[in-house]
Amino acid sequence: MSEQTALSQIIEGVLADVQDRQVPINEIKARLSTAPKLRGAKAALSESGTRLIAEIKRSSPSKGDLSQINDPALLAKAYENGGADLISVLTEARRFKGSISDFIAVREAVDLPILRKDFIVTEFQVYESRMLGADLILLIVAALSPSQLKDFYQISTELGMDVLVEVHDEKEAERAIDLKAQIIGVNSRNLKSLEVSDLNFEKILPHLPKDVIKVAESGISTRKQVEFVEKLGANAILVGECLVKSANPQALITELLNR
Repeated sequence: MSEQTALSQIIEGVLADVQDRQVPINEIKARLSTAPKLRGAKAALSESGTRLIAEIKRSSPSKGDLSQINDPALLAKAYENGGADLISVLTEARRFKGSISDFIAVREAVDLPILRKDFIVTEFQVYESRMLGADLILLIVAALSPSQLKDFYQISTELGMDVLVEVHDEKEAERAIDLKAQIIGVNSRNLKSLEVSDLNFEKILPHLPKDVIKVAESGISTRKQVEFVEKLGANAILVGECLVKSANPQALITELLNR
């Protein structure tokens, strides 16, 4: 599966699903005064020591089904009790089996900041994320044109949300730096093969600006890997698969962070 095909297929499905629930932007803007108060994702990620974004994910295009997760709120509470700093909730339905209802349930269950993990490819989704109470929104450089990336980033920050700008290679990292992104996520997954390689972390993390919050994403499941990305300059890790498959996610969080 080529990079373009993998990404374009996912985006095609996302656009179809967005069309089913989309309302005019002016209508959603008029309701912004009722949006939940934000909890400060950047502040949580700026604390000293390695921070953890713990992810609620049922499935993925590369691994298929990972965990049923009948009660995402209960899992989120376990993450919070284990010492996670943020909770990431997949809301993409077709490939990741996530939902907006998962996001709402998790946000109500915990006091931590929440990342809405999805393929944000429309302006509507940015405003929708703010209405849902997303403290952190994901913008994937590979999924957006330069103008979309700039516009969605600007709208997100104007709405008070923090933005995790995700990159997969050095060129995308340059785009994130040019954007003056404050939080940059380095995904170790190769979008062409869907394989994970820690070499991606080595190529990109050390070269990001010192004042940027650097998040290592994908494939992290051991304390040794955490120490590896820490040495490369990562301030935070995003962990999903090993946590959702663990019989004791609280203990695993403690182990990963050596707390």
